[in-house]
Amino acid sequence: MIYPDTILIIDFGSQLTQLIARRVRETGVYSKIVSVRSAAASFSRIQPKGVILSGSPHSTINMDSPRAPQEIFEANIPILGICYGEQTMCVQLGGRVEASNEREYGRTFLKVKADSPLFDGVWKKGLSYQVWMSHGDRVITLPEGFSIIGTSNKAPFAAIADEKRRFYAVQFHPEVVHTPDGAALIHNFVHKIVGLKDGWTMAAYKEQAITKIRQKVNKGKVICGLSGGVDSAVAALLIHEAIGDQLTCILIDNGLMRKNEAREIISMFRNTYTIPFVHVDASKLFINALEGVSDSEQKRKIVGRLFVEVFEQEAKKIGDADFLAQGTLYPDVIESASFSDNSSVIIKSHHNVGGLPERMNMKLIEPLRELFKDEVRILGCELGLPEYFINRHPFPGPGLAIRCLGVVTHEKLEILRKVDAIYLDEIQKVGLYDAIWQAFSVLLPVRTVGVMGDSRTYEYVCALRAVTSVDGMTADFYHHDMEFLSRTATRIINEVRGINRVVYDVTSKPPSTIEWE
Repeated sequence: MIYPDTILIIDFGSQLTQLIARRVRETGVYSKIVSVRSAAASFSRIQPKGVILSGSPHSTINMDSPRAPQEIFEANIPILGICYGEQTMCVQLGGRVEASNEREYGRTFLKVKADSPLFDGVWKKGLSYQVWMSHGDRVITLPEGFSIIGTSNKAPFAAIADEKRRFYAVQFHPEVVHTPDGAALIHNFVHKIVGLKDGWTMAAYKEQAITKIRQKVNKGKVICGLSGGVDSAVAALLIHEAIGDQLTCILIDNGLMRKNEAREIISMFRNTYTIPFVHVDASKLFINALEGVSDSEQKRKIVGRLFVEVFEQEAKKIGDADFLAQGTLYPDVIESASFSDNSSVIIKSHHNVGGLPERMNMKLIEPLRELFKDEVRILGCELGLPEYFINRHPFPGPGLAIRCLGVVTHEKLEILRKVDAIYLDEIQKVGLYDAIWQAFSVLLPVRTVGVMGDSRTYEYVCALRAVTSVDGMTADFYHHDMEFLSRTATRIINEVRGINRVVYDVTSKPPSTIEWE
């Protein structure tokens, strides 16, 4: 969908680009990320009201480093450059950038030198404010028409503006929480400089999505795979609201789901929503195919391949389905079309972003591909999905296969399922479930010697993990207290045969590795 009031974010390869998009959407305005490689065509097609240039691992000093399409500077619309975005803006408009011996990484302070609409109501002239820097190069000569509105100790042009053309640029990163007032600056750019109103809501998105689905599907049939997670459930309800019984949902029980999860999904969709529903118990097929496989990437590929094969068989039974619906989210789309060829393609190899085999002769319908994880939950509320289900913790597509490290067996899966259920039960008992974004257990591929009662044991070690996050792009570990961990570990060891040691993972994770393996 193309929205009339859009902020276009040109991605130069920064790991923080998704955060920029989130900050814009938090202001109530739709944002869209495009790679710099396709930016010119996207700019022409979307005709945004404003543009933000992201950071980048590249250096504008290198002649082959990426540049923004020149036409954006000639379109008479506001532009905000961030970090590398500031540098390429200056270089392309006649300024100069150099490699600095005084690099800035991490927390620093910016002194406001002039009043500006970018700082309006947030920062005052003459005062200093905390910002987050991450740069080695720096601007040394401004293009004609620009003036300094902020400086730092090592960046004399830390914030600049050409008020006449409504071009603004900052060397720091306003999108991260380490710049405490950064979200307010982005709000000022979107609303006070670009002049947009906060019309991006889930209620509006829902109505537009329903209309689009009806137009695309017409009288065709759709099958939707339910994974047990929030994304596929929201996609199914949205499509059902649009086309009713033209949709059939399929739950493939791969034997890798959480305890009682398949039963809960069947009950909700058959009894509550009366959506045409097919339950396929393919657990033996999946687990037998995983026999002897220890590599996580191979597990992902096996699970993904079998899902397609089982779907193909079920689609034939249903008869001439025209579309396959999937719960692809915006971060999946972005990472799979990332600026540079990096590991994001591998990370998402299990997911539903790789298209379908030609032999299936079906078209994809992905009604959530413009939404972030937290936005999907808001949409779920709009659709009437139960709160307990909306707030359930994310679960990876390959399920317990990648949380059972090493070779997968029926015995190990049952052990892990029981451990996971106890851990989540303890979290719910103390009222922490909603405070934690994702909690889960991992069965490690090692056994340790222990003593239980008067006997020696030689059993598995399990790891517990809990992370906090808002949108699933970055995460930090949750600080459980020792009393909670002691009580939980004692329950696991007492109630689950096969476990004699429990550890807690306290490492933070970047965006792509939240699902610890």
